[in-house]
Amino acid sequence: MDKQIWIAIAFIAFLLSFTIVGIYSATQKQNTTSDYLLASRKVNLWLTALSANATGQSGFLFIGIVGLTYKVGLASIWLPIAWTIGDYIAWWLVFKRLRLVSQETDSETVSSFLGQENQGLKNQGRLITIISALITIAFLGTYASAQLVAASKGLNAIFGWSYQVGVIIGAVIVVTYCFSGGIRASIWTDSVQAVLMIVSLWVLLIVSLTACGGFGELWVKLNAIDPTLTNWMPANLPWGFFPYFLGWMVSGFGVVGQPHVLVRGMAIDSADNMALALNIKIVCGALNSVAAFGIGLTARVLLPDLMISGDPELALPNLSIELLPAVWVGLMLAGLFSAAISTADSQVLSCSAALSQDLVSSAANSYRKAKISTLVVTAIVLSIALAANNSVFGLVIFSWSVLACGLGPLLVLRVWQKPVTVPVAITMMITGIVVSIIWNVGLNLSSAIYEVLPGMAAGFIVYGIADFLINPKKLSQE
Repeated sequence: MDKQIWIAIAFIAFLLSFTIVGIYSATQKQNTTSDYLLASRKVNLWLTALSANATGQSGFLFIGIVGLTYKVGLASIWLPIAWTIGDYIAWWLVFKRLRLVSQETDSETVSSFLGQENQGLKNQGRLITIISALITIAFLGTYASAQLVAASKGLNAIFGWSYQVGVIIGAVIVVTYCFSGGIRASIWTDSVQAVLMIVSLWVLLIVSLTACGGFGELWVKLNAIDPTLTNWMPANLPWGFFPYFLGWMVSGFGVVGQPHVLVRGMAIDSADNMALALNIKIVCGALNSVAAFGIGLTARVLLPDLMISGDPELALPNLSIELLPAVWVGLMLAGLFSAAISTADSQVLSCSAALSQDLVSSAANSYRKAKISTLVVTAIVLSIALAANNSVFGLVIFSWSVLACGLGPLLVLRVWQKPVTVPVAITMMITGIVVSIIWNVGLNLSSAIYEVLPGMAAGFIVYGIADFLINPKKLSQE
């Protein structure tokens, strides 16, 4: 039988197993918006950790990081290291309190949490909720479209299918997961997919490293292709290494602005379990990052032509076809596809929550309208993905930075229950987004310091100035 047929059989078998998990999760669901959006806040710590890892790393790891490492070599290692440090700090400082405060304020979405009432003022946070929901739908929707593009790249590389076909298949699977059990189905399938991601990446790393002749031979061959590939320090950094590293570390901290990850912190069964969930998540993430980094290096040696006549972001699926038997290629493709879809379904649910619960007040607490919103959002994401011609790396980085700068600073203040007036909150969100975009597009300084640092700093500076000039506590006492 043709190898592609066996690959397809294995791929479909793995996808069916995920779908079965998602459908089974529906047996545990309740037909309420709280259950659809937060699984009734009863998710155990292992599922929280594995799901957060899968949805956080996504197709960005399989496609983006592998492709980046293929192009620049060893110097790419600093990006995942810095990112992991920032991510750890964010979870340690913010997520336990997020779980506690979101329940105290009865917030079921990130936007409603950002618009929570302060100082007994009724309905004052409605405008904050609306603006943050619009930001979520616009940029998290773009982020989700990047995941569909990543999934389609894998299908294109192995089966030769057009990107459009892969994007549509991904969108159909996303809707299936979401409809079967809401966030619970997303978390359960994410957890299975997280394990598959680790296994598939390490299988390919071991096989590809063996094909290169081991670590020593890999080093020699990389050096022979281009000596800069074995240089640990990134080249052409305008302001040096430390600002570069710090910028990416703050980008990892930018997880505080990512609704699809934050909602996992809100759904865990107990805030006391957050620390152990964080440790599990970090270990799984480190295993994936190391494997993706190694695969990118070995692909540069084994598939040198991709740099000239191909797409470096397709290094992983092409390497799989080159080295693995059909069943394992199916496993690898399922791992790539799962990484992308596990993030896309979480993002679609977060966007549909923003639409049905935060923007359209008449749909709040309507389980049926929440599901209709999921269909609407999926259609929007599908349209963006079909029109997109950017790289997965570029789409993810842009969307992540805007969300981090627009929502992150305000969320940190809400978590620590600092009083923020409506005008100040809105100014923080808009300023953070504008500064990050100007830094990237206008000033072209992202290669020196990634734009999340100046963007988030701008948001906090707005709050600091407002707090200094017009202290809400003093005004309330007068």
